[in-house]
Amino acid sequence: MDRVEVDISLSPRVNSVKPSKTVAITDQATALVQAGVPVIRLAAGEPDFDTPAPIAEAGINAIREGHTRYTPNAGTMELRLAICHKLKEENGLSYTPDQIVVSNGAKQSIVQAVLAVCSPGDEVLIPAPYWVSYPEMARMADAMPVILPTSISEDFLLDPKLLESKLTEKSRLLILCSPSNPTGSVYPRKLLEDIAEIVARHPRLLVISDEIYEHIIYAPATHTSFASLPGMWDRTLTVNGFSKAYAMTGWRLGYIAGPKRFVSACNKLQSQFTSGASSISQKAAVAALGLGYAGGEAVATMVKAFLERRDFLVRSFGEIDGVKISEPRGAFYLFIDLSSYYGVEVDGFGTVNNSESLCRYLLDKSQVALVPGDAFGDDTCVRISYAASLSTLQAAVERIKKALVTLRPPVTV
Repeated sequence: MDRVEVDISLSPRVNSVKPSKTVAITDQATALVQAGVPVIRLAAGEPDFDTPAPIAEAGINAIREGHTRYTPNAGTMELRLAICHKLKEENGLSYTPDQIVVSNGAKQSIVQAVLAVCSPGDEVLIPAPYWVSYPEMARMADAMPVILPTSISEDFLLDPKLLESKLTEKSRLLILCSPSNPTGSVYPRKLLEDIAEIVARHPRLLVISDEIYEHIIYAPATHTSFASLPGMWDRTLTVNGFSKAYAMTGWRLGYIAGPKRFVSACNKLQSQFTSGASSISQKAAVAALGLGYAGGEAVATMVKAFLERRDFLVRSFGEIDGVKISEPRGAFYLFIDLSSYYGVEVDGFGTVNNSESLCRYLLDKSQVALVPGDAFGDDTCVRISYAASLSTLQAAVERIKKALVTLRPPVTV
């Protein structure tokens, strides 16, 4: 019998999507650690704290008490009611349980929302620097990501005039993330109001407000939910979850809240993707929301530690020539401009000429894993996650400083 070659082609949709660079670098650093190389890993967006004990206990009890069966597709009524209460108390947003869908992580919530509202050829407006997955989610929906650049001198905040200039009849979605990954920027209420005024003039335009870092915020910055602004409830899909604030990354739990028409569409997609989220994680999430306003003392303790680390890094990198910094107001990332160190040939390595080669150089020379800014749409910067102990960060800064000595910026006369 003649041997027939198997068609190994992949769908155009898969070929249009780039793999996540943060995941790739984290995996590479993990492999080096397993091979015995003492790499300091500052690439992953994952708190270094354990899940607070009351939440973990609730998960353990859920297993012991037999809460191990499928839940309703949109999430348990108990959890959706708790989420409604949280959104009302903390965000000034009124939702009913049928306007909430609980998913396996906020990432699933966002991709389902993009798939639910975008038609082929629609445009998704994404301020840069952006979380690596936003443009790829747009491509998965056969929509076109439209990148709106911001600058470090403006704290990486979107200029409403730029937004207005980029809107067309194809504009379907604006994705906002505040506090931001990767920059730690927090949108002031006045700026969000200016953006809302522009959004209000475009009937097709919806907003995904990614608020996953909401509780990791540093005074005097405050969080404003976009849906709470005048006229924005009807066209905003609010995404949040438990991974970041409650140190529950592995529990895989997020949610979306919005007008019933859009949320029902997300629910329909989820029913064919994964069905409901983990019953055990949902019990733990109820306990998380029971810790009190903004996560109570458990979250406040973590935020205090993040603030101490932020201040240390801002001070340390501020002492290095040629480094530009926008001080983060939230989240646990520092997105710093190291482009003045580009353009140097290093013996045995090659030329450091962009964020990717700089990160490869730092991994090679100083065994510190960072994420190149080009993954987030800004090649001048690198992202440092300070979800690591202060002593680990101190060691990392020493290593990075030594490695940068050989890349001293040229003196401008």
